[in-house]
Amino acid sequence: MQIKYKSKKLERICNDFGDAKKRYSEEMAVKIQQRIQELSAADSIIILLQFSIGGCHSLKGNRKGQYAMDLVQPFRLLFEKVDEQTIRIISIQDYH
Repeated sequence: MQIKYKSKKLERICNDFGDAKKRYSEEMAVKIQQRIQELSAADSIIILLQFSIGGCHSLKGNRKGQYAMDLVQPFRLLFEKVDEQTIRIISIQDYH
């Protein structure tokens, strides 16, 4: 899938290991890189959900239409579907 980002800052964190490590931790930076690779390699969100890749799950309530993947507890990588082949990463956060 093609990946877009909500902001340039978020794009840097997701694509630059050093930036992610500085902002979070080395463990978190590794997980972020892993999730970005999984998203890039996936054919669709349905595959991610069906096989629970990275703990991918759809959200409910005021986050309906968004999806999350597990990072280092309690953080999640949140994204939304733009079209069949494109997603947009919207945040890295603890939404619980």
